[in-house]
Amino acid sequence: MTSMPKPKISKHLPTNKLGLTIRHYEGVMSTLCAGCGHDSVTAALVQAFWELDLAPESAAKVSGIGCSSKTTAYFMGQSHGINTVHGRMPSVATGANAVNGDLHYIGISGDGDSLSIGFGQFAHAIRRNLNMLYMIENNGVYGLTKGQFSASADIGTKSKKGIANEQTPIDPCIQALTLGAGFVARGFSGDKSQLVPLIKAGLMHKGFALIDVISPCVTFNDHAGSTKSYAHTYKYYHPLVHTDFVAQADEITGAPDADGLLSVTLHDGGVLRLRQTESDYDPRDRAQAIETLMTPSDTGEIRTGLLYLNEDMGDMHAANSLPATPLNAISQDVLCPGSEALAKLQARYR
Repeated sequence: MTSMPKPKISKHLPTNKLGLTIRHYEGVMSTLCAGCGHDSVTAALVQAFWELDLAPESAAKVSGIGCSSKTTAYFMGQSHGINTVHGRMPSVATGANAVNGDLHYIGISGDGDSLSIGFGQFAHAIRRNLNMLYMIENNGVYGLTKGQFSASADIGTKSKKGIANEQTPIDPCIQALTLGAGFVARGFSGDKSQLVPLIKAGLMHKGFALIDVISPCVTFNDHAGSTKSYAHTYKYYHPLVHTDFVAQADEITGAPDADGLLSVTLHDGGVLRLRQTESDYDPRDRAQAIETLMTPSDTGEIRTGLLYLNEDMGDMHAANSLPATPLNAISQDVLCPGSEALAKLQARYR
């Protein structure tokens, strides 16, 4: 299936300070499964950019490989963007940011893309304090390869085949905190009222901003013993093209109760329990943030909201004394001053 452009129907829609409607911040039609939480994340990104009055061309979208990494095609079709190699999005974003730091960088990744093959790149983007909003659409499985456990799957979680995960999960928020990230948050794709403000804050943060978004995967019938599974079909039939079908499911949404607890019933009957941080929670206390994430919950609750914020950290440009003028706007004679300047530079290291 190929992506199709969305019709730009904007009559009678409100405009922001740039005179743009929310339709100007959309991309092509999504080809993700109906009801996928990632599409809700896309809607939140569209809303956040529109409300911030940021021009689409002022943004650069970067992603890796996976269901999550397709998200960049679905919002702000007029912005800069690149779909990179699996797990290598941070290094491409670093190069682009070093050349032109005037853009708003948004990295879209998944739990497989960031916490497995790209774990090292994820860690060093944090250490460099790369000025970007890094969003992980976290569903605990590899959706493109039919639902294997990812590195974020909790111990005891059962797959569609009924197999329980026995490996310790990697929590991206805890990793980000221990590596020194200055902005760490967690959200839920179905809670737009919380996610949009988090995205806006992350975009405006100077330095690396992580938002780990719990984004449930719509389940599909591909388990052992099913006559509609890939294994059964490949054994008894001769398919002309590689196809798949996922039954339509309703988008999962919800709102927290007065105590900040949001209980979400997933498509497979499981229950996700999300608790927002308390009103007196101090996001500038790094030790408290780590303790909050590390303290086990007897009820299986997942903490959401702005977990940690440090506004006093210099970003990658400040740490490397990069010029205020983007490198791509500097003339060739300044970038390459000649052999005499090179000789003087080499003399400093002798």
